[in-house]
Amino acid sequence: MPHQWLFPLSALHATPSNWSLEKELYDRARGIEFLFRLGSSLVLPTSAIMTAATWFHRFYMRFSMEDYHRQDVAASCIFLATKTEECGRKLRDVARICQVKVTGREVAPDSKEVEQCQASILLTEEVLLEALCFDYVVESPHSKLVDLFDAHDQDIRVQECAWSFAHDSYRTILCLIYPPQIIATACYVLAQRVVDGPNSFSLDARISSSAPTASLPTPPSHKPPSPDATRFAIEHFSFNDAELVSVAEASSILLEFYSAQDVENTQSHLQSVVAVPPPATPPRIRLYVPLSQLAPGPADDNAAGRTPNSSHGGRTPANKEPNKSDNLG
Repeated sequence: MPHQWLFPLSALHATPSNWSLEKELYDRARGIEFLFRLGSSLVLPTSAIMTAATWFHRFYMRFSMEDYHRQDVAASCIFLATKTEECGRKLRDVARICQVKVTGREVAPDSKEVEQCQASILLTEEVLLEALCFDYVVESPHSKLVDLFDAHDQDIRVQECAWSFAHDSYRTILCLIYPPQIIATACYVLAQRVVDGPNSFSLDARISSSAPTASLPTPPSHKPPSPDATRFAIEHFSFNDAELVSVAEASSILLEFYSAQDVENTQSHLQSVVAVPPPATPPRIRLYVPLSQLAPGPADDNAAGRTPNSSHGGRTPANKEPNKSDNLG
């Protein structure tokens, strides 16, 4: 059934922002990082943070990044999510922490900066409501991962890794392209592959329509569920062939995002991720390129640094130690 918030990849070339695709995706990722850190400092639940992150991406399918700064939109998404997800925070508190993140220093609650930030959040929230068409309902891949975790006693390392990948999926545009069960499965299968190691089944074998095997028998038309854990997520959702292609594409995009990061200067677990060969997929546009290959964009605050290139290590943003000196958003 058509979904107004799911788009073909080609739609990314027709967003309102008058930037290159690579520049827009880079700034989206930076905005999500700012949103994550703001939500972490406010100690919001995962559901609220991921809802806000989804709205952030949806907003920029309707409005330009040139007209609405990512930090203003991120703060407004967070503030709205605290109301819809029933984890209310005062506007002044959201504005103060937002200013702490922007300036990298403590800010008095009654300062002029906080007052101006409050006004900006409220003004941007009006446009956000228009962009969302008052459609607040969001289902995240995390909820689908919980279903998988409850249905199968999987290695805790796989669960933590998949949860971390699901967080990082919001640094990409996956939530605009695929439904949550596709993203969750891509995260889950990739986590299995990383934990199982380089000598285990490939992503192609894990995502194929038949169970991975050393031989090539003709698959039966009504095969029973495979006892092989590598098939669990695929069989749990009973994906058809077209959906399996989507799982492969989502995995490929996530791996492309990780490969564009400065892996040498980050945690070792990401090095094992980027070493995973991507699955075979139909030809598509390249979305993520290293910062060194990114064409210079508008002179905003790019010198402040790039979006951090690591995941949350399997923990929700609310459990991540906030970085009080952050000004990367």
